[in-house]
Amino acid sequence: MQLELLNEQGQPSSKVDAPETVFGREYNEALVHQIVVAFQANARQGTRAQKDREMVKHSTKKPFRQKGTGRARAGMTSSPLWRGGGRIFPNSPEENFTQKINKKMYRAGMASIFSQLAREGRIAVVDSLKLDSPKTKQLAARFKQMNLESVMVIADEVDENLYLASRNLANVLVVEPRYADPLSLVHYKKVLVTKGAIDKLKEMFA
Repeated sequence: MQLELLNEQGQPSSKVDAPETVFGREYNEALVHQIVVAFQANARQGTRAQKDREMVKHSTKKPFRQKGTGRARAGMTSSPLWRGGGRIFPNSPEENFTQKINKKMYRAGMASIFSQLAREGRIAVVDSLKLDSPKTKQLAARFKQMNLESVMVIADEVDENLYLASRNLANVLVVEPRYADPLSLVHYKKVLVTKGAIDKLKEMFA
């Protein structure tokens, strides 16, 4: 498998060999969907909560007499059938949303995503991405020169200059290979991988 090597202007200059085990697999849509959903579910904090009929502040007085009104009988206004009453099965802040994905499945799903990106031409290789100073303007100008608006960069090493320069760019994400996640790979229009990161991706997902 070969990937395009981009120059400073974002034009393909040559080809770079990439491992077939990571960039040449068949696309498994069901597996990719499963690991993306699991990643989103595991990111949930579960901090929202609702009240049941015991927790809502309502009077326990019977709202009207049992018979003769023509209305359905009611015992108290905290009933779940009433507006403002408690929920029957309220959401609890202790609810656990985590989903377990086996390591083998996760590696296969990530390799499937990388392979599909390669087939669609959405992934490319750069020699390196180094900055002399932590200037966001400098990095934004470099991506503009390469005609990249939405890009995820997987660098073998993210130094302080690169981290500080990229964190304020809305459509740019710079991470090391160990922090590459399936949701970001699917979300960004272009993925740039440094030469040094290819070997690390092979160790992780091959």
